[in-house]
Amino acid sequence: MARKRKRKSRRRQEGRKILELVPQYSIESGEDKPVTAARKYIHEIGIQPPALLIVRRNEHTTDRYFWAEKGLFGAQYVEENHFLFPSLKEYQPQVPKAQPKTPAVTG
Repeated sequence: MARKRKRKSRRRQEGRKILELVPQYSIESGEDKPVTAARKYIHEIGIQPPALLIVRRNEHTTDRYFWAEKGLFGAQYVEENHFLFPSLKEYQPQVPKAQPKTPAVTG
């Protein structure tokens, strides 16, 4: 029997495209937990938000975190709720405003 494909959220896809435009840093977690390694790296390097940190836990697993003005967030949460983060506004595609239609003048 054919498996039904999981529906991809349009909002999450849009958020993923926006996060691709943000500066990215790849690090190894080492002995620390991934979120601790990300926090240490941010403070060592002095990374300014917004930034995406990709933390390699082991050879099979990576965790993604978003560094914002208000703290460190899981990247999946940010993808789904990118409109809540003011620092991502500059990376969002601009939607052209609809031109007001002028009625045709008949004479």
